[in-house]
Amino acid sequence: MGAATVLLIPMIFVPQVTQACATCGCTLSADAAMGYSALPGWRLSLEYDYIHQDQLRSGTQAVSGVPAGYELEHDTLNRYVTAGLSYSPNSTWNLTLFVPWVIRTHSTYGTYDPTQPLPDLSSSQSSSVGDIKLVVSYQGFLPTHNLGVQLGVKLPTGNYYPSVEFYSGPNAGTPLDASLNPGTGSTDVIVGAYYYRAISQNFDFFINGQFQSAVKHRLDQPGNDYRPGNSTTVSFGLRYEGSPLWVPQLQVNLLHKSPDQGALADVQSTAGSVAYVSPGLTVRLSARLHAFAFMQLPVYSNLYGYQLFPRYTVSAGATYAF
Repeated sequence: MGAATVLLIPMIFVPQVTQACATCGCTLSADAAMGYSALPGWRLSLEYDYIHQDQLRSGTQAVSGVPAGYELEHDTLNRYVTAGLSYSPNSTWNLTLFVPWVIRTHSTYGTYDPTQPLPDLSSSQSSSVGDIKLVVSYQGFLPTHNLGVQLGVKLPTGNYYPSVEFYSGPNAGTPLDASLNPGTGSTDVIVGAYYYRAISQNFDFFINGQFQSAVKHRLDQPGNDYRPGNSTTVSFGLRYEGSPLWVPQLQVNLLHKSPDQGALADVQSTAGSVAYVSPGLTVRLSARLHAFAFMQLPVYSNLYGYQLFPRYTVSAGATYAF
């Protein structure tokens, strides 16, 4: 296995992080950011994602307000710290556990009524463990181990509706939207596939995709039910392998999310399609330790209803093999 293959691998087993907050989520492929690895052994990873949703958008455009009867949100700040533990008994199989810590603040004016003065902001804040994921990867189709598939499950370990309440404003004491809680209350199935290869002496190409769908949800009573919408992510890009110490790269990240369902869901404003261009850099700090930093810049969005959307997102992380 060449040096490019070794560097282009240790985190293929990190699924793209799409959290429960309408059509935002971090769509960066940490798999490709850190590189893929067919080497057996243990790996420990840590990733930080910063997503500040402060631009109101509808369809493909930014908007200045919402029609009467719609919720007029002010902003949502999401920060995710995700720890991952991966084990590969050989070059063919891998098992990875992901444990996220979700830190979120949210503020809203509530349902917009043009006949009334704009009310004070209602604010909420939460910080707790989110929904844990367990993902199994198989990459034994080719002798080069550069084609693989994934099967995983997301468990309802995070606090879900009505665990978080507004702490200030007119909505103080009332529950936060189901999609903005640290967890969704659902058990989801995750399926994915990936492929990567060298296309020249210094450049590597990758493409991966992942589909996630809730198959069971705890909020299932009539009038008190919630099911998060299905999500599909696709990422592709190039990595420049001219140096063994630093690897600049460029990703294109695509996300499509279907509407949330149920009486507790905001069906009109939780679906859409988005695209990001994501430049970044991976650095080899030692033979066992690698780190990365990326910025995601949205280049397209087509959002149902009226949603808060980030102007950019920032992701950074590291992985240690032992």
